[in-house]
Amino acid sequence: MAPYASDDSTHAGEADDLRVGRRKAARYVVPVTVAGVAAATIGLVPAIADSGDPDLPKITAQQLIEKIAASDVQQLSGTVKITTDLGLPDLGGLESGLLSGATGETDGSSADPSAKLTELASGTHTLRVAADGPDRQKLSLLENAAEYSLIHNGKNVWGYDSSSNEVYHSTVEEGAKEETPVPATPKALAEEALKAVDTTSVTVDGTVQVAGRDAYKLLVKPKQSGSTVGAVSVAVDAKTGLPLKFTLTPASGGAAVVDAGFTQVSFTKPAASTFDFTPPKGAKVTEEDAAEAPEHSGELAEEDFGKDLAGLNVLGEGWTSVATFDTGGEGVPSSDDLPAEAGGLGGFLDSFGDKVTGEFGSGTVFSTRLINALVTDDGKVYVGAVTKDALVKAAESER
Repeated sequence: MAPYASDDSTHAGEADDLRVGRRKAARYVVPVTVAGVAAATIGLVPAIADSGDPDLPKITAQQLIEKIAASDVQQLSGTVKITTDLGLPDLGGLESGLLSGATGETDGSSADPSAKLTELASGTHTLRVAADGPDRQKLSLLENAAEYSLIHNGKNVWGYDSSSNEVYHSTVEEGAKEETPVPATPKALAEEALKAVDTTSVTVDGTVQVAGRDAYKLLVKPKQSGSTVGAVSVAVDAKTGLPLKFTLTPASGGAAVVDAGFTQVSFTKPAASTFDFTPPKGAKVTEEDAAEAPEHSGELAEEDFGKDLAGLNVLGEGWTSVATFDTGGEGVPSSDDLPAEAGGLGGFLDSFGDKVTGEFGSGTVFSTRLINALVTDDGKVYVGAVTKDALVKAAESER
């Protein structure tokens, strides 16, 4: 996510290095999933009614940023409501089916957090969260008559999907922070939005009440042209400095793309039993080591659909930065290239994307309200919270 620098004598130091994860991708998976995955790493959302206009002491943008940085809330519990509106069409479950078919992971665990929590990238969801220091955290995704929980307790990390009665287990070093595949709290989202670069306007935009607590509103706006981000608003708890709500609106206007916030929060120590977990009787338990080494065969073997994307690169900086990598494929597939379970996806991809040409050659741009992705005909991918023209310029800058 892009970062900040104040426009009113607010300076946050030198820019943080943009961290880029390593991913593997099949060439026919990228067009469907890249926008959703990229958006998931940027943010989430809730429709939460703000109330009141508390009378709080005046504070500058620099002071409020420092308050966020100094916040050290170790113990809390509460409920977060998240709503994401990227403007993606309803794929009717096709995306998840295509992903499992492409990777050969049809026997993977439904409790694997790397897959389960990407559901937060669309729709409205309710989460229960709890934390007690760096070694104990719990996040529960409440669904219709079911619940998914991700629990970190000491060296053990458990994922449990009640709908399938499946368990996913891994271990970490004690004291290590367990990170979920997507930022799932306003604090995590705000930290991504407040990475310092000299391309942002930052101001204090009044006060508000969130989850019954008085808060300041920090307003972050890109200065650069070409970004699809209009503004980011962060409600910061006046007492603790903890971000309570995060709202991202697109440059195109309309409803928020991301709007995540607490509906209830407490800073008392959660009961130790909150983080206890024992696999239920009869549950299928998948250990991380076994899950990471699935067998592949046929046309969908790992060596056929992509190499380790260690060469993922970032072009530009700030709000208009573009991530790029090579899938090792041949761009957007035709219907004949897709697996049988993809059905008529080839025609769908053609209708969803816009054909573009330039000095880089030709390709297809897939767009959402926030994230756009260019897949060139020779298999390179350019993705970011930028306009179509910015993607084309980024592709041309590499040729």
